[in-house]
Amino acid sequence: MTTPAPHLTHQVANQAPPRVDIDEYGTNAPLVEAVAYYGAGDRAAGLHEVGELVGSARFQEWAEQAHAFPPSLRTHDRYGNRVDEIDFHPAYHEVIGAAVRHGAHTGGWADPKPGAAVARAAVFMLFAQIEPGHACPVSMSHAVVPVLQRDEEVGRDWLPGLLSRSYDPRLIAPARKTGLTFGMGMTEKQGGSDVRANTTLAQSADGGRTHLLTGHKWFFSAPQSDAFLVLAQAEAGLTCFLVPRVLPDGTRNVLRIQRLKNKLGNKSNASSEVEFDGTVAVRVGEPGRGVATIIEMVNHTRLDCVLGSAAGMRQSLSEALWHADHRSAFGARLVDQPAMTAVLADLALETEAATWTALRLAHAYEAGSDEQEVLFRRLATAAAKYWICKRGPHHAYEALECLGGNGYTEDWPLARRYREQPVMAVWEGSGNVVALDVLRGIARTPQTLDAFWAELATTSGAHPVLDEHVRRLRTGLAELVADPQAAQVAARGTVEAMALALQSSLMLRHAPAPMAEAFVAARLGETRAHQYGVFPRGTDTASIVARHRG
Repeated sequence: MTTPAPHLTHQVANQAPPRVDIDEYGTNAPLVEAVAYYGAGDRAAGLHEVGELVGSARFQEWAEQAHAFPPSLRTHDRYGNRVDEIDFHPAYHEVIGAAVRHGAHTGGWADPKPGAAVARAAVFMLFAQIEPGHACPVSMSHAVVPVLQRDEEVGRDWLPGLLSRSYDPRLIAPARKTGLTFGMGMTEKQGGSDVRANTTLAQSADGGRTHLLTGHKWFFSAPQSDAFLVLAQAEAGLTCFLVPRVLPDGTRNVLRIQRLKNKLGNKSNASSEVEFDGTVAVRVGEPGRGVATIIEMVNHTRLDCVLGSAAGMRQSLSEALWHADHRSAFGARLVDQPAMTAVLADLALETEAATWTALRLAHAYEAGSDEQEVLFRRLATAAAKYWICKRGPHHAYEALECLGGNGYTEDWPLARRYREQPVMAVWEGSGNVVALDVLRGIARTPQTLDAFWAELATTSGAHPVLDEHVRRLRTGLAELVADPQAAQVAARGTVEAMALALQSSLMLRHAPAPMAEAFVAARLGETRAHQYGVFPRGTDTASIVARHRG
């Protein structure tokens, strides 16, 4: 008898190799084309650098560690002193530090020349594609800048640190830090999205801007940040305030973190409940105009919800394509089997439409945008936020299924992505809130709808199916304006139709003709279906897949 060789049965075959060390920017054709079209092509070298960084094995390991070892709350030190500190795994600091160094937070504001907003959007998407949790404080740090720019008295103390590309997590006085990040707190236990029901009270401390807050916040995002915008009830009504984490003299402000939220996803990011008790705050904007002041921040974070959802779609699609390209079954690679090719092609179309929409919106936020662009973005941002963020979870699920059992395990990133995508739909207004915001915006400022129609008019006559869709949409909206009750019932369908019209128009303008035709047919045509992978006979699904394989 011969000595048996160990492990003869344990030979791993027909598994995809690790998807690492890839330029996530250079292999994303729609993103590269959109960046160039919308005026940021001169930033290509920096975007390739970011693409290679986030596609590296090292960065992907950081992303996994940041989620495997989520932040923890430390309320007291060993002597019993209240400290309210958040402890993060070192990998989280590596991720957000890299994002800040590359300007994912405020790069578009620091150097606001043409194309800056688009370039910043692309950087943000690349980082969020691999590790989405850190994108929350990065987004809020970006979104708070225009609010502080409008209030120079407060902004002069905070904007230099925000515009810095230095990541400094130390809990020290803001003036001593090399860089700053921001969070926000709007919702409370009793109100949720109904922020006018907030009960947190603000009492003047000096007869001027400084107030003391008493109350709580139910969702207080990124409590490790250096400062926060919050809403509280002052003498003049609901007002916006800036709450510093550490006061100028180095003492810690009263921010009692009650607990960290145990969330479905978004595990690397700390979300919390806090109590205010004589908490020092500085008024931002006009007294009693809290919602009007903070809404600019909300609009920018809604844009980032669109960017983040599109980035998540790109990750889902890339992982599904990679698996199908390297896995064989029933005598052929998965990617070459028609049923799988159709699913992958449909996922690719969804991703491309979301990408073009995201970058079109980012372009509308460029410094110096004219009034037409400002009107367009008011309506289009909310409509896109509603639709693209709602498409994200189903898109992630379908991509996950392409990997079969592997996709359902935490060893592959799509399980994490599936849990991540819903947060973009919930944050900054869930579906009903955003859909109703669109209708209210049309009623209050009809010019926003005119700007939206003008955008769609650029492809009038390009496709009969889209033309008919727009005709029905215009007729339906005209009827709803006259019947507010009916408008609420129809809000979701109306906003969905608006978003699909915009996406179809953008695809017809920018995507290769076969892809644009396939998208319009799959989303607006008579044979459209509820699931991915359903196309009219003759659709060239293989060419669609080839464009996105990189």
